[in-house]
Amino acid sequence: MSGAAVPGPDGRPRCPWGLSTDDYIAYHDTEWGRPVHGDDALFERLCLEAFQSGLSWITILRRREGFRKAFANFEIAAVADFTDADAERLLADPGIIRNRAKIAATLANAKVLNGWADGALDELIWSYAPASGAGAGPAPRALSDVPAVTDESTALAKELKKRGLRFVGPTTAYALMQACGLVDDHLADCFVRGTL
Repeated sequence: MSGAAVPGPDGRPRCPWGLSTDDYIAYHDTEWGRPVHGDDALFERLCLEAFQSGLSWITILRRREGFRKAFANFEIAAVADFTDADAERLLADPGIIRNRAKIAATLANAKVLNGWADGALDELIWSYAPASGAGAGPAPRALSDVPAVTDESTALAKELKKRGLRFVGPTTAYALMQACGLVDDHLADCFVRGTL
């Protein structure tokens, strides 16, 4: 079956995308699909997923430390205080993706989120987890079984946009849900699926 779990260098079966580089192996095995909580942590993931739009995830993953340095570790209150001069600094920073629209969206989103109560972003995002939890429904057997968008991600994106956030379409919202453990899209035979 095309796209089924594949044995890695240690013999353990993994999702095929998680085997292409050492960076992906580490990310797949220790982060992707594991629950993430906390407003700043979720803000970081939301921003990185937005920056990934149109690019490969490995490009973002390899620059994550640069993003963290450039965006004050994604502390919402700190990023909300960024000025036009900070935006220009970011556009010149080779450690990140220098996309004007994505940088502007990140700064605008921080300003919006800074007005929310503590825990509100976490509560909102997690309220869109499928009703029966991360293990809901049958486990995907192949990559072709993994959706790019779901009803929940469409609803989450719509709600985030309604509340003033930018660069949060249904595909970005679903990638966030996958990365942060709201859904478990590790393949049925992937060794990680049994450890979540």
